Amino acid sequence: MSIDFRNTNTLWSSILAETLQRLGLTTAVICPGSRSAPLTIAFAQNHNIESIPVLDERSASFFALGIAKKSGLPVALICTSGTAAANFYPAIIEARESRIPLLIFTADRPPELRDCHAGQAIDQVKIYGNYPNWQAELAMPATSLGMLGYLRQTIAYAWERAQFPTPGPVHLNIPFRDPLVPVSDIAVEALETQFDMEDFFAGLEPIIIGEISTPPSPPLLRGGVRRGSGIEPSHPLLKGGVGSGIEPSHPLLRGGVGSAIEPSHPLLRGGVGSGIEPSHPLLKGGVGSGIEPSHPLLKGGVGSAIEQWQKCSRGIIIAGVAQPQFPEQYCRAIAQISQSLNWPVLAEGLSPLRNYAQLNPHLISTYDLILRNGELADKLTPEIAIQIGDLPTSKELRNWLDKTQPKRYIIHPSHHNFDPLHGRTIHLRISPENLATVISPQVPPLTNTQSTQVPPLTNTQSTQVPPLTKGGLGGVNTSESNEYLQLWHNTETQVRQAIDQKISAIQNIIEPKVSWLLSQILPAGTPIFIANSMPVRDVEFFWQPNNLEIQPFFNRGANGIDGTLSTALGVAHRNQSCIMLTGDLALLHDTNGFLIKNKLVGHLTIILINNNGGGIFEMLPVAKFEPPFEEFFATPQDINFAKLCATYGVEHEIIDDWEVFQAKLSLLPNRGIRVLELATNRRTDAKWRQDNLSKFTQGS
Repeated sequence: MSIDFRNTNTLWSSILAETLQRLGLTTAVICPGSRSAPLTIAFAQNHNIESIPVLDERSASFFALGIAKKSGLPVALICTSGTAAANFYPAIIEARESRIPLLIFTADRPPELRDCHAGQAIDQVKIYGNYPNWQAELAMPATSLGMLGYLRQTIAYAWERAQFPTPGPVHLNIPFRDPLVPVSDIAVEALETQFDMEDFFAGLEPIIIGEISTPPSPPLLRGGVRRGSGIEPSHPLLKGGVGSGIEPSHPLLRGGVGSAIEPSHPLLRGGVGSGIEPSHPLLKGGVGSGIEPSHPLLKGGVGSAIEQWQKCSRGIIIAGVAQPQFPEQYCRAIAQISQSLNWPVLAEGLSPLRNYAQLNPHLISTYDLILRNGELADKLTPEIAIQIGDLPTSKELRNWLDKTQPKRYIIHPSHHNFDPLHGRTIHLRISPENLATVISPQVPPLTNTQSTQVPPLTNTQSTQVPPLTKGGLGGVNTSESNEYLQLWHNTETQVRQAIDQKISAIQNIIEPKVSWLLSQILPAGTPIFIANSMPVRDVEFFWQPNNLEIQPFFNRGANGIDGTLSTALGVAHRNQSCIMLTGDLALLHDTNGFLIKNKLVGHLTIILINNNGGGIFEMLPVAKFEPPFEEFFATPQDINFAKLCATYGVEHEIIDDWEVFQAKLSLLPNRGIRVLELATNRRTDAKWRQDNLSKFTQGS
C-alpha cells in the first residue's frame, strides 16, 4: 500500500502524493529541509512520481518550470519553511505571466510557532501575492476520514486550478507539527485496517478541461475534440475530455464530462455548442460565410469577426511568441487561416512557425527590418490585424501598430489581456486550432504525409516563396488584396536575400551570425532554449525560415534573466538533446543550475556568447553616457568560463571557427552538459546591427 500509516504527518503527506499521482502528476522537484520532511518522504516513496532533489530553491523552481513547459502538465515543487519559499518567487511570476502550470507546496511551522521567534518561521500565507491562480493554507494534518477527504478534494481542486481556466501556479502552504520524521504512532497505525484505499480514491480521475490552448497547456477540450483541431483522438493527454465520434468505451470518456453523460448526449457530438438552440446567446455575433449556424465555436462574436476579415483587402496575421504543445498542428492551423483570408503571416522567431516554413507560403520573417523603412511601412499599413497570442518582441512592429491603429483581434483561449498597446482591440477567447476549423471548415485537416503547401525545400532552395507573378495568386486577376500580399512577399524575398548574402560572407565570430546559422544546421526537431536580452532579438532579426521543426522555448512572461540555465535543463530533462543560446550574464546569473547536472536525464549544449557584459545595453541610448555605462549597465564580469565549468565537471570548449561550430552541432551528444563558448565584441556587434538593420530593405 502506498499510503503510509506510521503517523499523522506520513498519512497526510502520502494521501497528498497519492492523490496527485492518480490525477496525472509525473514529476516533483524537491528542495532539502526539515519542516518539509513528511512531504519529501511521501513523494520519494511514491514510485510512480519522479522525485528530483535540487539544492537551490530558485534553481529548482525554474527547473520545474522548464519541465512543465515541455510537458504541459503541472509539476510539483516542494520546500521547507522560511526564506526557502521566497526563492521560488521569480519562477512563480514567470509561470503566471507565461501561463505554465506549477503546484507549489511550502511546508510551514504550525500556528503556535509563528510570530514568536521560533526560528525559520516567516509569514508564508499568500507570500506570492496575486501571482498564483489559487492559493490556500491547508488545515493541520488529521487522521479522520472526513479530514482526509477534505485533503483529497482540495488537492484535486489545486490540480484543476493549475490548468483551468488558464494554466499557471497554485500555492498550498502546509503546516506540520512534530514529529517530522516517520516514527510510529500506534493509534495511526491501527487505522490501516479500516482504510479502503480503492474506495477512498474511487471518484478520483485525471482532469483535463477546456479548449486546446497555446502556450503551452495540454490539449484542453472545451467543446470536444474536433476534426482539424490538431489533436489525435488517441493522444494520452486527451483522457477525461469529450470527443466527437468516439466510442462510448473510449478512454477519452473516462474521468471527464463523458463519464457522466449518456453516449447520445449532444455534448459528445462535436462540442457543447452542437446542443445549443440557435437563439442561444452564445451564438450572438453572427456567423461567417460558409459556416453552419450551429457550429459549436461560433460564440463570443467569432462569426461576425470572420465576416469582417473576409471583406478586408488589407489584413495581416501576427504570430507572436508561442511554445505550443503540438507545434505542427499549431502551424498548420495558422497556415489554414492565412490561406483562407489570403493574408500574410508575420512570424516571430520565438514561435515554431519559421521552423515549419513549408506549411505556409505567406510567411514573413523580416517584418522588423521591413518596417524600418518608413515609406514601405506606410504602404503596408493594414486595416485589420489578427494577433495570435502575445505580440512579437519587435519594437518596430509595436510602434508601427501603435501608429497605424488597425482594428486588432487577439486570438487566445486564456483570460489574460494581450494588448500592451491599448489599441482598438477585441479579444476572441479561442485557440488558433479551433479558429481554423471555423474559418474554413470545408478544408480537411492536413496529415503528416500530406500538405497543400509548397514542397519541402532543399539546401539549395530559398526558404521563401518566389515573388508573386503578375496576375496574383492562383492565376486569378490581381485584386487589391493580392497586390497588398504581393508587396509583403516581394519585400520579404528582397530583405531575406540581403540578409543571407551579408551574413554568409562574414568569416569572423559575430553575434548575429550565431542565430542565423543555428536556424540552418541544428538536427531536426531540436528543442532550443533562447535566453532573454540580445539572443531573443537576434533570433527575431536573423532566424531563417526552415523545415527543421526546431522547437523554441523561452521565458518571455516576465522577460527576465532569472533561472535561464535551470529552465533550459528542465526542458532538456527526459527530452531530445537540447540547445541553449545565451549571453554570459544570463548564464552567470544562474550558475547554481549546474548543480542539477547529476540529475539530468538527457543532454544540453550551451552556446555561450561571451561578450563580457550586457550586449543589449549597447543598443540603448544609455550607452552614450560614460560614466556610468560600462560599470553600472554593461557590468563586465571578466569570468574564465573554462575554470567555472571545470568546477562543476561540465565540458567546455572555445569555438573560433564557423566550420567547427557547425560540426559540433551536426550531431548532438545524448547525455551531460557541455558549453561551446564564442568570444565576441559587444561594441563591434552593436555597431554592426546599427549599421545594417535599416539597410537590408535597401538591398545592401
